[in-house]
Amino acid sequence: MANLNPSRLKRLAKEGSWIIVGQVATVAGSLVLVRILTEYLAPTEYGQLALGMTVAGLLNQVIFGGISNGIGRYYAIAAEADDLNGYLYSARTLMFYGTLAAIVVGGLILISLQQFGYPQWFGLAAATLVFAVFSGFNSALGGIQNAARQRAVVAFHGGLDAWLKILLAVTVMAWLGTTSESVVVGYSASTLIVTLSQLVFLRRTIPFRTAPIPNCHDWLQRMWSFSWPFSTWGVFTWMQIASDRWALERYASTVDVGHYTVLFQLGYAPITVVTGMATAFLAPILFQRSGDATNAVRNAEVHQISWKLTYLALVLTGAATLLTFMVHEWLFSLLVASEYRSLSALLPWFVLAGGFFAAGQALSLKLSSEMKTLVLAKVKILTAVFGVGLNMLGAMLAGLAGVVFALVMFSASYLLWMVILARRQWMIPMKHPAAAT
Repeated sequence: MANLNPSRLKRLAKEGSWIIVGQVATVAGSLVLVRILTEYLAPTEYGQLALGMTVAGLLNQVIFGGISNGIGRYYAIAAEADDLNGYLYSARTLMFYGTLAAIVVGGLILISLQQFGYPQWFGLAAATLVFAVFSGFNSALGGIQNAARQRAVVAFHGGLDAWLKILLAVTVMAWLGTTSESVVVGYSASTLIVTLSQLVFLRRTIPFRTAPIPNCHDWLQRMWSFSWPFSTWGVFTWMQIASDRWALERYASTVDVGHYTVLFQLGYAPITVVTGMATAFLAPILFQRSGDATNAVRNAEVHQISWKLTYLALVLTGAATLLTFMVHEWLFSLLVASEYRSLSALLPWFVLAGGFFAAGQALSLKLSSEMKTLVLAKVKILTAVFGVGLNMLGAMLAGLAGVVFALVMFSASYLLWMVILARRQWMIPMKHPAAAT
């Protein structure tokens, strides 16, 4: 980092400013959305919405999440190889296959709901499946633009989506009624509009040739090789993410699911978004620094930056948790409707869990930059299975409080495993320098 000249510092400051603007707009929109939805939806309806959104989470974790990671990771490599045309063509092909897979999985889910006697969930599931597909394209396009360091474009679309969700969810509820299905229809409309806007900006801001390039790189195969481990462990991480809500539905009540979701959105999600600002800023820089991860000197720079980001996330977590302990009642009086406020004392624990997980994700980014996605699989799968077990046991023994405890334990274990893995993987090239070059 010592070779930063004034012009580069100015550029980095500008990029960082756009990220802050975009994330502030996104977080503010998310908080306002929670406030509005808790005014419109009773805890039972809010819980049903949360359960329905786990369907979208399935497709995003198992299909589109992995694809988006691969597409975003290979932008810098393709740009360095001067083959953005081949890269973008391969990215479109990969998204096409992903969409086909999502349609097949979604169709099986809808058929299963009808066959096993849950027709009341059919409408909500169908709406969330549509939302998941739009979100998948939204994520992939955002990943390309962030990798291209089009920070203003990313910030604009992040803020636009957050506030459009509010406007369109309220509009659709006024039209179709205050139900969870109406909210998801509004979400889908918002995501579609943002995706179309991203396509326009992509064509204008990232130049690429229309003619074929003779020295074609096999981007499709390379992106899929990078992506499939994400999709593999995505099955298990989705189970962990969804199991808290479904465990509460099974052993407690849908009302508890609604309360838990509000606490999660106000405590866990914001701190992961805030720490995500640094990650979003550094991810394309780390990918450019590491390149194809065959140079030991470049990898050492990535190593140092990633650990600094991890320490920053932990300091922020401690400060935010302490602050939330002091002002949780005031926050709930400001951010949610009155019938949701009785459980505000649990909010700091969500902040703590979110911070632990965000710190672990910083180390996950380091390993992704070093092209070590396969070594991530073991930790991702084992911690996810551990989290599922904790959620089921917590809900069975102590209801909502038990699932909150399970969330903290899962996040702490994930961080610990990532620390061990990051250090162990870093020592391998140090002991065997030839392996890093």
